Amino acid sequence: MRSSWDFRLFVGVGLIVVGGLLMLQTMGILDVGGLLWAALFAAAGIAFLVALFQDRSRWWAVIPGLTLLGLAVAIASGDLFPRFAAVAGGAIFLGSLALAFCIIFLLRPDFWWAIIPAGTLATLAVVTGVADRLAGVDSGGILFLGLAATFLILYLLPEGRGRQRWAIFPAAILGLMGLGTGLLSGSAARLVWPAVLILLGLYFILRAGIGRRPA
Repeated sequence: MRSSWDFRLFVGVGLIVVGGLLMLQTMGILDVGGLLWAALFAAAGIAFLVALFQDRSRWWAVIPGLTLLGLAVAIASGDLFPRFAAVAGGAIFLGSLALAFCIIFLLRPDFWWAIIPAGTLATLAVVTGVADRLAGVDSGGILFLGLAATFLILYLLPEGRGRQRWAIFPAAILGLMGLGTGLLSGSAARLVWPAVLILLGLYFILRAGIGRRPA
């Protein structure tokens, strides 16, 4: 009971401090630097993570915890390494959100749904930080393939760990959309698409043969 009260007290004091600093900056009384904001957000994020370590049933605390830490890193890098922040700042923030949902799934394997926001946010982090800078790679293709991989992970989960058989259908559709939006082009695309059709045809033929096999 004491630790729960201490946690709420820390959050309350932190909110008052941040609100007061925002008010002073808005009124022009105090110019709060980016590094100070980064330190405050980092302290608040660590507080949420400490609350999680004290009681693993507070799985939700990892979301604000890592979100605030990711925001702190993005702000601090913007002040210290502006060129790096211009390239990777958004990816760092989105990656911290993705990591939060990954940890939720590790803490609560029955929360299979956490894989969907984790994969989506991780894909957006890659698109934001990398995809537009890779020659010959279309960011739309990366997005669809990342989402396809997310649903494929849901389909491949072991029985009893939240396996979702329906997930194979959005995985296949998104995967085809990823290939079709320009990830592969030219002669590679002319070879890939026939191979995909042949493999799909073989899959349906094999499934039909298995279905007719006598019990």
